[in-house]
Amino acid sequence: MIINQELVRKVKEHFNLNIYETKVWLALLSKGVVSAGETAELSGVPRSRTYDVLESLAKRGFAIIKVGKPVKYIAVEPKTVLERMKTNTLTEAQEKVDRLSVLKDTPEYDELVQLHKNGVIPIRIEDLSGHIKGRANLLSKIKELVLKTEKEIIIHTSIDDIEGKSRVILPVLSKLNQENIKVRLSLSGDSYRIKRFASRNDLKVKESTHSGRFFIVDRKEILFMIHQDNADEEIGVWINSPYFANAFSGMFDKQIRS
Repeated sequence: MIINQELVRKVKEHFNLNIYETKVWLALLSKGVVSAGETAELSGVPRSRTYDVLESLAKRGFAIIKVGKPVKYIAVEPKTVLERMKTNTLTEAQEKVDRLSVLKDTPEYDELVQLHKNGVIPIRIEDLSGHIKGRANLLSKIKELVLKTEKEIIIHTSIDDIEGKSRVILPVLSKLNQENIKVRLSLSGDSYRIKRFASRNDLKVKESTHSGRFFIVDRKEILFMIHQDNADEEIGVWINSPYFANAFSGMFDKQIRS
C-alpha cells in the first residue's frame, strides 16, 4: 500500500500515535480486517513489530481483536476513535482540575504561599511589573486581576476582544456585580454588536471610538496590550504602580466624559 507521507505525519500528530502505530492504523483502515502478516505487508512496518503495535492500538481503542484463529484485527472507524479521544481528554482534564482544587488544602501549598510572601515583601513596588506573553497566560492574569478587585475595575477594549475572552471574563464580572464592585466597561467597534453584548450579559457599557485594550484594578495595577486585536501573538504589560494606574484612570475618566 502506498502511503501519503504527509497524511502519515498529520495523523501521527493529531491522534498522538508513534510512526509505526500510524502506519499500521492506516493499513487497518484501508482493509477493514487484517492479520498481523497482512498488516506488515500493507504498512511497511517490520513483521516482528506488528504484533506489539496491533496490541497497542487495540488497548488504545483504534482496533478490535477479532475472535478466532488466526488472530485478526478490525479497524475502528475514525469517528468512533475521535469521540473516544474527546471523552478521554475531558475526563483527564476534569481529574486534573479536581486534583488542583484540593491542592490549596495541602501543607506544601502553604509553604509556597509563605515563600512568595517572604520574597515579595523586600521588593520595591516598581519592581513588581513585567510583560506577559501568550493568550493563555494573559487570560490567566486578567482573571487574577478581576478577582482581586476590591472597589473598581476599568476595562477598555474592543468588542472583538471581549467576545473572544468572554468565557473567562464574563463569569468573573458577574461575580463582581454580585459583590457590588464597580465595573466600568468601555468598548470600541461595531455599535450594534456592543449593544447586543451589553443587553445579553446585563452590563453597562460605554461605546468608544478609541482603540487600545487595558484593565485597571482599584487604580493601583494596570494591564495593557501592546498589539492590535489580530496580532499573531498577544503580549501584555502589567504594571503595579498606583501612581501610573491612577494617572491612566484619570485620562480614561476624561475620555468617557468627552
